Amino acid sequence: MFGLRKTLGSLFKSSKTDEAWFDTLEESLIQSDVGLPTTEQLILKLRKAAKSEKTSSPEELQALLIEEVSTLLQALEPSPNPLFDSSKSNTPEVWLVVGVNGAGKTTTIGKLCRLFQSQGKSVLLAAGDTFRAAARNQLQEWGGRNQVEVISQEGGDAAAVAHDAVHSAISRKSDILIIDTAGRLATQDHLMEELKKVKRVIGKVLPGAPHHTLLVLDGNTGQNGLSQVKAFHAALGLTGIIITKLDGTAKGGVICALAHTLQDGPKPAILALGKGEGIEDLAPFTSRQYSSELFN
Repeated sequence: MFGLRKTLGSLFKSSKTDEAWFDTLEESLIQSDVGLPTTEQLILKLRKAAKSEKTSSPEELQALLIEEVSTLLQALEPSPNPLFDSSKSNTPEVWLVVGVNGAGKTTTIGKLCRLFQSQGKSVLLAAGDTFRAAARNQLQEWGGRNQVEVISQEGGDAAAVAHDAVHSAISRKSDILIIDTAGRLATQDHLMEELKKVKRVIGKVLPGAPHHTLLVLDGNTGQNGLSQVKAFHAALGLTGIIITKLDGTAKGGVICALAHTLQDGPKPAILALGKGEGIEDLAPFTSRQYSSELFN
């Protein structure tokens, strides 16, 4: 599943844990986007364990590493997970979806739509990416596949689309409203300001909304993903993250770096992982399973 596994396969099957073994492990973790601070923390704990007589073999250190990473990632595990919890407290429940171009936002929205429908919920989509006609068309296509209506405008701005979409969701008594937004770099201040405006407009139409502000993050972005999370979280107060493209090429370690970076203050939970292009390829995130898959 992850590129990290390829580099660690032989390492955990070796017969000894000498200095070269630890150096190789450290290099593999850093190259796999685990991040330097997190890597140093993990290596320090493993070295201490290796010095004791209780834990010395590669297999034992592997188990300890899985345990340490699982503990680190627990802070990002949602409880309960709003994607896979069939109950709902708001009608409509509004999901605002953000992220940079190419992260897989629109595809993820299609998967979310199918997921919510499988729970018996009615879904309405809003094409808030008013910059690209292709984005509207792509969302319309996903809407057609799921037999869901898409609120859109030929021109206008994203806030206007969001405004109309919330009113439509209220009048139709839709269970779920998912609002797409234009992809933008975290450094584009004027576009980030527009996102803040979209969120304010949603809240004026429906107090308390959006109930979920979701960042779609490409699992291959590596350490650049950290700056994306920080910027979007600072601007919007993210409540959740979905990490996409974890289908073999991703190194997988960026979630460890995220957990280390977001240790202080309110933090978004990792709700799901996109493990393929299929419409149902959306798996709930659990720290134990992820850690085990990362190092096995």
